[in-house]
Amino acid sequence: MPEGHTIHRLAKDYTSAFADGTPVHVTSPQGTFAAAAALLTHTPLHTADAHGKHLFLNFADSDAWIHIHLGLFGKVTFGPAPAPPPTDTVRLRLANDTAYVDLRGPTTCALITAPEKQAIHDRLGPDPLRPDADPHRAYARISRSRTTIAALLMDQKVVAGVGNVYRAEVLFRRNIDPYRPGKGITPAEWDAIWTDLVELMREGVRTNRIDTVRPEHTPEAMGRPPRVDDHGGEVYVYRRTHQPCHICGGEIRTADLAARNLFWCPTCQTQ
Repeated sequence: MPEGHTIHRLAKDYTSAFADGTPVHVTSPQGTFAAAAALLTHTPLHTADAHGKHLFLNFADSDAWIHIHLGLFGKVTFGPAPAPPPTDTVRLRLANDTAYVDLRGPTTCALITAPEKQAIHDRLGPDPLRPDADPHRAYARISRSRTTIAALLMDQKVVAGVGNVYRAEVLFRRNIDPYRPGKGITPAEWDAIWTDLVELMREGVRTNRIDTVRPEHTPEAMGRPPRVDDHGGEVYVYRRTHQPCHICGGEIRTADLAARNLFWCPTCQTQ
């Protein structure tokens, strides 16, 4: 499932391609979104908004928003005009004279009202990439919880947009044991975690990949081969099971936590 930086990057890409004030041709070749597409077609895209792993598209500054959640299988593909004939797997296509974008396989693609959109925001935790994010709201829940900090960071009601990669990497970068309960995280530690998330995820939006290693631990600085992984990016622990830690040389471990793989270095992450 894409992490939050990907959704914010998509919001920027939708805005860049279609929010120029010109009408957009909206269709649903698959047919399941056809009725809503017919209401929106030939109107301009006004706003693309993201919160956590949720993307929202607003047309003509109306009350209606397209709500998109990619889930595990959703894909978004941009291309230049003219758009090729769509396949019957395309749930939603936007097209104008210069570009097109196809959405396939999302968990959610629905037309919702502004109050319904606000209800989604209300149930999500603060998003490190949003200017209205309040990290103290997240800490208020974390500091009362006996749940592990690793699980809390993946709970979208606590912090929106953080996935398995950012969860593993930020805890390593702060030397925090992923099994420590949330109530054991100090205010100073939470401030450091949040600051790190903001910086790492902003960089993810900029580069469209996740890189979490500090300059002194890059392949060039350490004289090591670059990471080869379909997720891309240089990381400390994520999907590096049994490989040596870049800092201590110890073995990276993996365990199941809340139905997701947890990655950590038991030597470095002792706090």
